[in-house]
Amino acid sequence: MLSKNEIKEVLNILASMYEDPSKDLLHFQTPFEALIATMLSAQSTDVRVNAVTSKLFKVANTPKDFADMDIKELENWIKSIGIYKNKAKNIKATSKILLEDYNGNVPKVKSELIKLPGVGNKTANVVLANAFDIPAFAVDTHVFRVSNRLGLADAKNVSQTEAQLTKNVPEDEWNITHKRLITHGRALCKARGPHCEECDLNKLCLYYRREND
Repeated sequence: MLSKNEIKEVLNILASMYEDPSKDLLHFQTPFEALIATMLSAQSTDVRVNAVTSKLFKVANTPKDFADMDIKELENWIKSIGIYKNKAKNIKATSKILLEDYNGNVPKVKSELIKLPGVGNKTANVVLANAFDIPAFAVDTHVFRVSNRLGLADAKNVSQTEAQLTKNVPEDEWNITHKRLITHGRALCKARGPHCEECDLNKLCLYYRREND
Protein backbone atom coordinates (compact mmCIF):
# COMPACT_ATOMS: atom_id res chain seq x y z
CA MET A 1 0.00 0.00 0.00
CA LEU A 2 1.14 3.56 -0.65
CA SER A 3 2.37 5.80 2.14
CA LYS A 4 0.22 8.63 3.49
CA ASN A 5 2.16 11.19 1.46
CA GLU A 6 1.90 9.10 -1.70
CA ILE A 7 -1.84 8.68 -1.20
CA LYS A 8 -2.20 12.44 -0.83
CA GLU A 9 -0.25 12.92 -4.05
CA VAL A 10 -2.41 10.36 -5.88
CA LEU A 11 -5.58 12.17 -4.76
CA ASN A 12 -4.17 15.49 -5.94
CA ILE A 13 -3.29 14.06 -9.35
CA LEU A 14 -6.72 12.44 -9.68
CA ALA A 15 -8.26 15.83 -8.90
CA SER A 16 -6.26 17.45 -11.68
CA MET A 17 -7.16 14.67 -14.13
CA TYR A 18 -10.89 14.59 -13.35
CA GLU A 19 -12.01 17.93 -11.99
CA ASP A 20 -15.69 17.24 -12.62
CA PRO A 21 -16.34 13.50 -13.09
CA SER A 22 -20.09 13.68 -12.37
CA LYS A 23 -21.09 14.41 -15.96
CA ASP A 24 -20.22 10.85 -17.03
CA LEU A 25 -22.12 9.12 -14.21
CA LEU A 26 -25.81 8.53 -13.45
CA HIS A 27 -28.22 11.39 -14.18
CA PHE A 28 -30.98 12.29 -11.75
CA GLN A 29 -32.87 15.27 -10.33
CA THR A 30 -34.21 13.99 -6.99
CA PRO A 31 -33.14 11.50 -4.29
CA PHE A 32 -35.82 9.09 -5.50
CA GLU A 33 -34.56 9.29 -9.08
CA ALA A 34 -31.04 8.68 -7.74
CA LEU A 35 -32.27 5.59 -5.91
CA ILE A 36 -34.07 4.16 -8.96
CA ALA A 37 -31.16 4.90 -11.32
CA THR A 38 -28.71 3.25 -8.94
CA MET A 39 -30.91 0.19 -8.56
CA LEU A 40 -31.09 -0.08 -12.34
CA SER A 41 -27.32 0.27 -12.74
CA ALA A 42 -26.49 -3.12 -11.19
CA GLN A 43 -24.86 -5.29 -13.87
CA SER A 44 -25.41 -2.52 -16.40
CA THR A 45 -23.70 0.67 -17.53
CA ASP A 46 -24.45 4.25 -16.58
CA VAL A 47 -24.76 5.07 -20.29
CA ARG A 48 -27.50 2.47 -20.76
CA VAL A 49 -29.30 3.47 -17.56
CA ASN A 50 -29.20 7.17 -18.49
CA ALA A 51 -30.64 6.35 -21.91
CA VAL A 52 -33.56 4.55 -20.26
CA THR A 53 -34.21 6.96 -17.39
CA SER A 54 -34.07 10.04 -19.63
CA LYS A 55 -37.39 8.77 -21.05
CA LEU A 56 -38.74 6.82 -18.08
CA PHE A 57 -38.48 9.69 -15.59
CA LYS A 58 -40.65 11.86 -17.83
CA VAL A 59 -43.44 9.31 -17.33
CA ALA A 60 -42.74 8.18 -13.77
CA ASN A 61 -40.43 9.74 -11.19
CA THR A 62 -42.15 9.37 -7.80
CA PRO A 63 -42.82 6.37 -5.55
CA LYS A 64 -46.55 6.64 -6.30
CA ASP A 65 -45.90 6.60 -10.05
CA PHE A 66 -43.98 3.35 -9.82
CA ALA A 67 -46.23 1.77 -7.20
CA ASP A 68 -49.23 2.39 -9.48
CA MET A 69 -47.50 1.31 -12.70
CA ASP A 70 -48.33 -2.14 -14.05
CA ILE A 71 -45.34 -4.46 -13.63
CA LYS A 72 -45.37 -5.37 -17.33
CA GLU A 73 -45.28 -1.71 -18.33
CA LEU A 74 -42.30 -1.12 -16.04
CA GLU A 75 -40.55 -4.18 -17.46
CA ASN A 76 -41.06 -2.82 -20.97
CA TRP A 77 -39.47 0.48 -19.99
CA ILE A 78 -36.35 -1.15 -18.54
CA LYS A 79 -36.05 -4.36 -20.60
CA SER A 80 -32.85 -3.17 -22.31
CA ILE A 81 -31.13 -3.24 -18.89
CA GLY A 82 -29.78 -6.45 -17.34
CA ILE A 83 -31.96 -8.58 -15.00
CA TYR A 84 -34.84 -6.22 -15.71
CA LYS A 85 -37.64 -8.43 -14.35
CA ASN A 86 -36.06 -8.66 -10.92
CA LYS A 87 -35.32 -4.93 -10.94
CA ALA A 88 -38.91 -4.11 -11.88
CA LYS A 89 -40.19 -6.22 -8.97
CA ASN A 90 -37.78 -4.54 -6.53
CA ILE A 91 -38.57 -1.03 -7.77
CA LYS A 92 -42.31 -1.56 -7.27
CA ALA A 93 -41.80 -3.10 -3.83
CA THR A 94 -39.43 -0.33 -2.75
CA SER A 95 -41.80 2.35 -4.01
CA LYS A 96 -44.65 0.90 -1.96
CA ILE A 97 -42.48 0.75 1.18
CA LEU A 98 -41.41 4.36 0.72
CA LEU A 99 -45.06 5.41 0.46
CA GLU A 100 -46.20 3.35 3.44
CA ASP A 101 -43.28 3.81 5.84
CA TYR A 102 -41.41 6.97 4.78
CA ASN A 103 -44.13 9.32 3.52
CA GLY A 104 -42.75 8.92 -0.01
CA ASN A 105 -39.25 10.06 0.95
CA VAL A 106 -35.96 8.24 0.52
CA PRO A 107 -34.35 7.61 3.93
CA LYS A 108 -30.99 9.25 4.57
CA VAL A 109 -29.75 6.50 6.88
CA LYS A 110 -27.82 3.51 5.53
CA SER A 111 -29.44 1.01 7.89
CA GLU A 112 -32.86 2.07 6.55
CA LEU A 113 -31.80 2.09 2.91
CA ILE A 114 -30.46 -1.46 2.93
CA LYS A 115 -33.84 -2.72 4.20
CA LEU A 116 -35.38 -1.75 0.85
CA PRO A 117 -35.76 -4.52 -1.76
CA GLY A 118 -32.90 -4.44 -4.25
CA VAL A 119 -30.77 -2.06 -2.17
CA GLY A 120 -27.47 -3.47 -0.93
CA ASN A 121 -24.45 -1.86 0.67
CA LYS A 122 -23.03 -0.41 -2.54
CA THR A 123 -26.36 1.01 -3.74
CA ALA A 124 -27.00 2.55 -0.31
CA ASN A 125 -23.57 4.20 -0.33
CA VAL A 126 -24.10 5.60 -3.83
CA VAL A 127 -27.47 7.08 -2.84
CA LEU A 128 -26.12 8.61 0.37
CA ALA A 129 -23.19 10.17 -1.48
CA ASN A 130 -24.91 11.30 -4.67
CA ALA A 131 -28.41 12.17 -3.49
CA PHE A 132 -27.65 13.60 -0.06
CA ASP A 133 -23.94 14.45 -0.19
CA ILE A 134 -23.41 12.31 2.91
CA PRO A 135 -19.85 10.88 3.02
CA ALA A 136 -19.88 7.26 1.85
CA PHE A 137 -17.44 5.19 -0.21
CA ALA A 138 -19.24 2.94 -2.65
CA VAL A 139 -16.94 0.25 -4.07
CA ASP A 140 -17.94 -1.08 -7.47
CA THR A 141 -15.75 -3.09 -9.85
CA HIS A 142 -13.92 0.03 -11.06
CA VAL A 143 -13.22 1.38 -7.58
CA PHE A 144 -12.09 -2.06 -6.39
CA ARG A 145 -9.72 -2.55 -9.34
CA VAL A 146 -8.26 0.95 -9.52
CA SER A 147 -7.78 1.53 -5.79
CA ASN A 148 -6.00 -1.79 -5.33
CA ARG A 149 -3.84 -1.32 -8.42
CA LEU A 150 -2.79 2.15 -7.36
CA GLY A 151 -2.12 1.20 -3.75
CA LEU A 152 -4.89 3.22 -2.10
CA ALA A 153 -5.98 -0.16 -0.77
CA ASP A 154 -4.54 -3.64 -0.49
CA ALA A 155 -7.61 -5.83 -0.16
CA LYS A 156 -9.03 -9.09 -1.42
CA ASN A 157 -12.69 -8.10 -1.47
CA VAL A 158 -15.08 -5.16 -1.68
CA SER A 159 -15.76 -4.83 2.05
CA GLN A 160 -12.05 -4.75 2.92
CA THR A 161 -11.46 -2.21 0.15
CA GLU A 162 -14.23 0.04 1.49
CA ALA A 163 -12.80 -0.16 5.02
CA GLN A 164 -9.30 0.72 3.83
CA LEU A 165 -10.42 3.55 1.55
CA THR A 166 -12.47 5.17 4.30
CA LYS A 167 -9.36 5.03 6.47
CA ASN A 168 -6.85 6.21 3.85
CA VAL A 169 -8.88 8.96 2.15
CA PRO A 170 -10.06 12.04 4.10
CA GLU A 171 -13.80 11.80 4.79
CA ASP A 172 -14.60 15.05 3.01
CA GLU A 173 -13.04 13.54 -0.16
CA TRP A 174 -14.82 10.16 -0.12
CA ASN A 175 -17.63 11.10 -2.50
CA ILE A 176 -15.56 12.87 -5.14
CA THR A 177 -12.75 10.30 -4.97
CA HIS A 178 -15.29 7.52 -5.57
CA LYS A 179 -16.39 9.29 -8.75
CA ARG A 180 -12.83 9.97 -9.87
CA LEU A 181 -11.80 6.34 -9.41
CA ILE A 182 -14.78 5.18 -11.49
CA THR A 183 -13.96 7.67 -14.23
CA HIS A 184 -10.28 6.70 -14.19
CA GLY A 185 -11.22 3.03 -14.41
CA ARG A 186 -13.32 3.67 -17.49
CA ALA A 187 -10.91 6.08 -19.16
CA LEU A 188 -7.48 4.54 -18.58
CA CYS A 189 -7.22 1.91 -15.85
CA LYS A 190 -9.30 -0.66 -17.70
CA ALA A 191 -9.75 -4.23 -16.54
CA ARG A 192 -7.90 -5.52 -19.57
CA GLY A 193 -5.07 -3.57 -21.15
CA PRO A 194 -4.79 -0.56 -18.83
CA HIS A 195 -3.27 2.46 -20.60
CA CYS A 196 -0.46 2.87 -18.09
CA GLU A 197 1.86 4.82 -20.41
CA GLU A 198 -0.80 7.52 -20.82
CA CYS A 199 -1.52 7.76 -17.08
CA ASP A 200 -0.25 10.65 -14.96
CA LEU A 201 -0.28 8.31 -11.95
CA ASN A 202 2.07 5.66 -13.30
CA LYS A 203 5.13 6.73 -11.31
CA LEU A 204 3.19 6.29 -8.06
CA CYS A 205 1.05 3.32 -9.08
CA LEU A 206 2.11 0.05 -7.42
CA TYR A 207 0.72 -2.02 -10.31
CA TYR A 208 2.77 -0.11 -12.86
CA ARG A 209 5.89 -0.26 -10.72
CA ARG A 210 5.53 -4.02 -10.28
CA GLU A 211 4.95 -4.56 -13.97
CA ASN A 212 8.02 -2.51 -14.88
CA ASP A 213 10.57 -3.67 -12.30
